Amino acid sequence: MEWVEVRGPTVELAVQAAVEELGLASPDQANIEVLQDAERGFLGLGRKDAIVRVQAKPKRRRRRSKNAKPGNQRGRKPESNDEAERPKEQKRPQKQQKRSQKKEQKRPQKEQKRQEPSGEEGKKVREEQAEVVGSFLRGLLEAFGLEGEVTTRVEDDIIYADVAGSQAEALIGPHGTVLQAIHELCKTVIQRKTRESARIRLDIGGYQERRKEALRIYARRLAEQVIEEQSEIMLEPMNAGERKVIHDAVADIEGVQTYSEGEEPHRSVVLSPKD
Repeated sequence: MEWVEVRGPTVELAVQAAVEELGLASPDQANIEVLQDAERGFLGLGRKDAIVRVQAKPKRRRRRSKNAKPGNQRGRKPESNDEAERPKEQKRPQKQQKRSQKKEQKRPQKEQKRQEPSGEEGKKVREEQAEVVGSFLRGLLEAFGLEGEVTTRVEDDIIYADVAGSQAEALIGPHGTVLQAIHELCKTVIQRKTRESARIRLDIGGYQERRKEALRIYARRLAEQVIEEQSEIMLEPMNAGERKVIHDAVADIEGVQTYSEGEEPHRSVVLSPKD
């Protein structure tokens, strides 16, 4: 769920600016949190702007009838986390499945034998890929003239790359868009340098952890609202990682369940009362 923090001479002006930035018609369509009230100060000294945090309210939906026909439950996914994100391989038409099987059979033998390295060989490849990512990120900082420290590690076949430093936060961008772009670049660089794909977790200035914690708090608040009002709430489209944070945060709360709906990149999480 996107939110913005805006500073203004008054709370009202800051809210209005945030509402316009989010593309909303009025403040009634937003959740508003006042982080700091404006203070005039004395003779211009000690003056402080108002700071507000604003996000669009989630879309409310009428709860589905218990007797609704299966055909009316278009797009609904099972409640469990794993099944909620299960690929749609089973829905593939039969003809397409047969066509895919034939292609697999015709694929050259060398390509069929290509597998991701495992064991000591796999560990060596991942460490090499971690060095590639670290080198790329250090070069990126140098190219932008930013100071920062890059660390990488490999855990459970996943490469973790962290960029620390106050100046490095310039690489996060609005709502993490620049960070996501750099993440994709890291994957591309690894593929080209090592001829192997890799799973990467990139964080800059602790943004990903802050984002996850904000999503957990937000999900728990919405869960309480769903239980109280007995109505469904659909969140804005999120990527797979953010949807999993929402699913995990609500999983242990009784009386509410989650599932994903829609197609990428417009796939959303829905919170629903649990019977």
